[in-house]
Amino acid sequence: MPLPDGQRLDKWLWAARFFKTRKLASEAINGGKVHLNGQRAKPGKMIKPGSRLAITKGPLSWDIEIVDLSKQRLPAPRARFLYSETEASRKRRETLTERLRAERAASIPVTQHRPNKRERRLIHRFKQKAGD
Repeated sequence: MPLPDGQRLDKWLWAARFFKTRKLASEAINGGKVHLNGQRAKPGKMIKPGSRLAITKGPLSWDIEIVDLSKQRLPAPRARFLYSETEASRKRRETLTERLRAERAASIPVTQHRPNKRERRLIHRFKQKAGD
């Protein structure tokens, strides 16, 4: 579905599934989290295939090149064909994701079951004593 005149940056980010809504995409662009060809842009900036984007979303970041444009939001497997990500960006993101998963797994104690009535009462007593 090529668009001859280009497409708004916020609409493309929404269609490519980087953000759930166009409003979130616009806020990220205005907040400096998205750079078009190395510079800050506005949500209404027209983009074309070949444009380069640097997107930061929380701890994750993407360095991508726009391959195609779409009028509507596509399913995730098809949306991946709208851009190509650099190899360095992909590896950096994967290692960060693995590290965050490992940190989360180490910090959350694994319990075998939910607390039963007696254990809940003990927890409540402990919290009440700590609050005194």
